[in-house]
Amino acid sequence: MIEVAGLSKRFVLHNQGGTVLPVLEGAQLHVRPGECVALTGPSGVGKSTLLRLIYGNYLAVSGSIRVGGLDIVTASPHQILALRRSTLGYVSQFLRVVPRVPTLEVVAEPLRQIGTGAAEARARAEALLARLNIPQRLWGLSPTTFSGGEQQRVNIARGFVHAYPALLLDEPTASLDPENRGVVLALIAEARARGAAILGIFHDEAVRAAICDREVDVSAFAPQAA
Repeated sequence: MIEVAGLSKRFVLHNQGGTVLPVLEGAQLHVRPGECVALTGPSGVGKSTLLRLIYGNYLAVSGSIRVGGLDIVTASPHQILALRRSTLGYVSQFLRVVPRVPTLEVVAEPLRQIGTGAAEARARAEALLARLNIPQRLWGLSPTTFSGGEQQRVNIARGFVHAYPALLLDEPTASLDPENRGVVLALIAEARARGAAILGIFHDEAVRAAICDREVDVSAFAPQAA
């Protein structure tokens, strides 16, 4: 479902005289349907960069990234946006939403984008918010006013409200209390059971042991190791 081959990325620091900063060289990995794979390695090695490349936020220098048959590296912006709506979900570390949009609408939006009726989208969003222990009194407020932990749970609800065939998760359990961490692990397990291919960053070793089938050490793709 997710296939990365020969992937390289470098950044050009224009405010530092055009300095070229290599980040990844020859990265390769695959994630099959129903599999959860963890990206590991020290901080700064390129784990989050790799997720953003797969999601299409960054453009690779070379190589291929295939998600459901579409090569993200050569795909048009319209193709990438269509893939994100139907196939590829992403839970980042930070919630980025338009201010003043109510939390319930933020979570329901991915369903509305694929044509789900308003009543069904609302019901599914409500169920996830309740499951993630977001008090009902907050559902009509913008999540931009919430605490960090509450925003993280809204972000998770938004990422799991649609049954994406592929999911990218960037530290989804960070800073969560044990109860809500358990809810997130259950959501990941349910996504795996329905056949989702999941690639994520999980710094908590116990979390990786609980939900991941295997690990990929991103430091193996550091440019100096090429």
